[in-house]
Amino acid sequence: MKYLVIGAGPAGLAAIRSLRDAGLDVEAAERNSDVGGQWLYGAQSSAVYASTHLISSKSTTAYADFPMPEEWPAYPSRIQIEQYFKDFAKRFDLYSKIRFNDGVSKLVRNGGRWRATFDKGETRDYDGVVIANGHLSDPLIPEIPGAFSGTVLHAKEYKSPEIFEGKRVLICGMGNTGCDIVVDAIHRAKSVLWSVRGGNHFVPKFVGGKPADEGNHRAKIVLPKWLRSRLHEPFARLLAGPPERFGLPKPEHRLYDRTPIVNSLVLLHLGQGDVSLRKPLKAFNGNSVIFEDGKRDDVDIVVFATGYRITFPFLKDLSPLNWQQQSGAPRLYMNVFPPEDNGLFVAGLLEGAGVGWPGRALQTDLVAAYLKAKTAKPAAAQAFRGEIERYCAAPADKDRGGHGIFVDFLQYKRDLKRAIVRLS
Repeated sequence: MKYLVIGAGPAGLAAIRSLRDAGLDVEAAERNSDVGGQWLYGAQSSAVYASTHLISSKSTTAYADFPMPEEWPAYPSRIQIEQYFKDFAKRFDLYSKIRFNDGVSKLVRNGGRWRATFDKGETRDYDGVVIANGHLSDPLIPEIPGAFSGTVLHAKEYKSPEIFEGKRVLICGMGNTGCDIVVDAIHRAKSVLWSVRGGNHFVPKFVGGKPADEGNHRAKIVLPKWLRSRLHEPFARLLAGPPERFGLPKPEHRLYDRTPIVNSLVLLHLGQGDVSLRKPLKAFNGNSVIFEDGKRDDVDIVVFATGYRITFPFLKDLSPLNWQQQSGAPRLYMNVFPPEDNGLFVAGLLEGAGVGWPGRALQTDLVAAYLKAKTAKPAAAQAFRGEIERYCAAPADKDRGGHGIFVDFLQYKRDLKRAIVRLS
């Protein structure tokens, strides 16, 4: 039995290690020249920009048995994280399992196996495939009526703030990336406009000089998400400030129902008047941008920090992944297992701050435990398949985000650990 891992980013590296340590024959395909996935700065698939730092602390983000160096800051830079993945791959001897500069261009069924065609033309058959190609590679750019005479780019194309020097800049989008780019632009641009649609909660990186997220991960008892939200929201609003006081929309969701904004600097700049808020963008007209409230401004650069499509470009037929057209994503048990026992598994496809790389490693440990149980504990494996089928047959949860892949990080990691125990 031979298995393929597609991608050598955080989830892909975890998958290689999990399957190999379970005694399974595994190899990986990576289109880039080195490990790291999104964190390999400058790679075609990478959305990382020069000023990128972790938004979760190093202690909660690092693989459980491979902590980041003590001397590193609490929220390391993209340079340090890129090195971290290279060190991880060396420490656990993963490089020898990876074919670089040769991704998977096509994946099709071949009887009861999967046939992979690689970029360089070779084909190989596998008994199972762990898909860890990431979901931040295919930019989602809204269709805006009219024509714009300036520069339009997606956040994925943005790398460093020199492009904003002396320019009038509009940034659209209120995720963590959009906030980072607003802060970058302020120090170079002639003027900065920020177009936002919905509201979000803001949380500080530090409380009392310590990373703010560490307390959640040390909790002995996992409170229900709704209760944690109600308890923690007042503190977030006290420490970071209510976003509506800065002119931003008031969030309509609870704190832990979406990934919050971990950026206090953008609020500081709003308070100082360094950036001007605008309604959602409605139309282009030459070098002018027109907003939904009718306001019009002249700008030179528009940056869309508007998210990504979930894509699996090597799969022409997405039905084996239980693809849901309405959400633009597969519906998978534990964000990993499709309802059909077809040898496909997905790792790293989730939204929700706090999962970190330990959560992705738990995903791949669960895949390995399931594959081992199919021969060593068939009754346990069959019972687990029943869980998968019941979940996928039931109505979709309503609090899983737009793509249906959002998880409550505390409960999710606990569920993964319990599933591994049932199979081991």
